[in-house]
Amino acid sequence: MSFARRMAILTAISVAVLAATLFVAPIPQDPAYHNFADQRAAFGLNNFADVVSNAGFLLVGIIGLLAVLKGRSGPLFDQRSDAIPYAIFFAGVIAVGVGSAWYHESPTNARLFWDRLAMTVGFMSLTAALVADRIDRRAGLTIVLPVLVVIGALSLFYWDYTEQLGRGDLRFYGLVQFLPILLMPVICRLFPKAGYTGKGGLVAVVLWYMVAKGLEHFDHQIFTLLGGIVSGHSLKHLAAAMACLMVVRMLGRQLRG
Repeated sequence: MSFARRMAILTAISVAVLAATLFVAPIPQDPAYHNFADQRAAFGLNNFADVVSNAGFLLVGIIGLLAVLKGRSGPLFDQRSDAIPYAIFFAGVIAVGVGSAWYHESPTNARLFWDRLAMTVGFMSLTAALVADRIDRRAGLTIVLPVLVVIGALSLFYWDYTEQLGRGDLRFYGLVQFLPILLMPVICRLFPKAGYTGKGGLVAVVLWYMVAKGLEHFDHQIFTLLGGIVSGHSLKHLAAAMACLMVVRMLGRQLRG
């Protein structure tokens, strides 16, 4: 199959998902979202477990960023510029740790904005890294990366704007969050040649992320099931940090290989 045809398939899927999103009714932020299961305070922190469980993001982000910065001159990366989307990704992971901890100490939409903004940086930079590695290095780094990061940020500014108008709409943030996951297997299938983004590593990233989403969804049920020891949302932070750690592991395989 020609490169042009493969790109046409990828573009058609992206456009179709975007078009479908436009036909979905606006999705407001559920006020009950801020009502997390474990609201116990400790050591002067509200919602202690949900706050401190973000330490996993900080730890993984620092480990990943140091590995990327150390490996940008080789032998990890073929070219120094290849490290850029991964450095941004791990910087975003660190920002998620800070932003999510700040949000959970006093959950509001205003604080949630900054938490989610950091997450979009992570989603978009990792997607750009996949494009740069498997489709086109130059386009991935100079066009796709900045465009996707801006689009991710705009999805949050749009949500914040519509919330202020009293008709909040999360559709485009949802698109930014889940379209990359949908496109990952498509890109891997259409563009199998990879330097850094091995299929096994990406599968591990997605599986841990889906575990995290499941833990988030069943926050209260898990808290009850475990006798109030730990909530689903606190565990969600740890599972999501594991997803980020799989990116470190994926790059480490490149170093060993």
